[in-house]
Amino acid sequence: MKFIALSALCALSLQAADGLDTWFKEGHVSGNVKYYYIDTTKDGGTPGHSSGHANAIGGQLSYVTGSLYGLKLGATFMTTNPFALPNDPGNVDTSIIGRDNGVRLDGNANGVHSDDGFTVLGEVYGQYNRDNYELWYGRKVIETPLIDAKEVRMLPSSIEGGMASVKLTPEVQLSAGYIDKFKQRTSDRFTNIVKHALGSDTLAITGHEDGYIVPVSVSYKNAAVSTRVYDYYAPDFMNSIYADATFTNKLAGGVSYSASAQAIAQDSVGNADSAAATAIMGGAINAQEVGAKVSATYQDTTLMAACTHVLSNSGDHDSLVLPWDGTPLYTNMITSNDLFISNYGQGLKSDTAYIGGTTGVKFGASQIFEIAGIKGFSAGLSYAHYTNGRFPKSQEDINGELGYGIGSFSLALKGMWVSNNTSASAKNVITQNDTLTQYRVIANYKF
Repeated sequence: MKFIALSALCALSLQAADGLDTWFKEGHVSGNVKYYYIDTTKDGGTPGHSSGHANAIGGQLSYVTGSLYGLKLGATFMTTNPFALPNDPGNVDTSIIGRDNGVRLDGNANGVHSDDGFTVLGEVYGQYNRDNYELWYGRKVIETPLIDAKEVRMLPSSIEGGMASVKLTPEVQLSAGYIDKFKQRTSDRFTNIVKHALGSDTLAITGHEDGYIVPVSVSYKNAAVSTRVYDYYAPDFMNSIYADATFTNKLAGGVSYSASAQAIAQDSVGNADSAAATAIMGGAINAQEVGAKVSATYQDTTLMAACTHVLSNSGDHDSLVLPWDGTPLYTNMITSNDLFISNYGQGLKSDTAYIGGTTGVKFGASQIFEIAGIKGFSAGLSYAHYTNGRFPKSQEDINGELGYGIGSFSLALKGMWVSNNTSASAKNVITQNDTLTQYRVIANYKF
């Protein structure tokens, strides 16, 4: 954060008053106002039956200055404010409010609870661009396969650190960075990124009270082919490699299609390979995944099919470890992913498609259409099936969505129906709920 302040002071000293005036006049304000309703019901498992719902209104307000010798400063306020909640706190769905705050802070002297709203300075950063180079430092929302914003509830997650990137050619880009803090989307606190993943087990697993991540990536993209390779290195915890490639083409008659492949490999490193650490983790981290996806579009209709498989490595922690809102699998569904694994201290758990030994298949269709001459309507339907010899039963998911968008306003109605919802702990203990049903109403206005 000191770097940002120093950069601003340097810029102030270098420019005359008219230059500074232009710097701010060329700034840009943007944001959104969002209303969110969610209702979730679970049957079977532990507890035998649970239900919860919530309403919240909030959004984001961002400001980015113009460029001064290539330097820009940016900031984003984020807020979520619940209302009309159930009288029983146990029946509040806190996933659009302060769920992560509650996991970390319930019962402490601050009296913070999962159903408390909050406002946070989710982004504040300095960014410098020159020629083919870009450098930023501060708090920022980023989107990468394994560390992601994951804005599927009220607010995005964000990180604190810095990143440098360079375009070697118009098609090839390299980047490297340093990340040491993570703010989960249902929290107003930036917590050490490794501590947030491992919670009270951080010292026993890593040998330290905190840690950091060094992400490095290379990407290539032209008109038909795009490829990405990421390496995320967290000393004394784990190293994660993600790679994917996509080929796109357009045929005669207006049909376009794409074919993609992905792979993930994760291994524990350093102190995390010690006997004490592996006892906590259920074995050394040793997880791999492969996947493929095809999609085709004709006019306003898109069809897709995907398959993923997480390898089984008996005696190791073979489920994918994705504690920072990365949900990259092609068979990922809204209700069968690692979405809540990013809650404080839950990083060694996994859900469904991400559990070692799971094979997942997914089919989806989406359609854009007009009703009574009114454009902007859309619909989507997807189905997924997950099997694993460790599961008592296979899991099935159906997700449906109706949407409408006009200008800056959008409205989405979503329904999710899941049978045998499955999760795994660090000890590879499998648990299932018989059914999970969820409904959402999301209204969003961007400006």
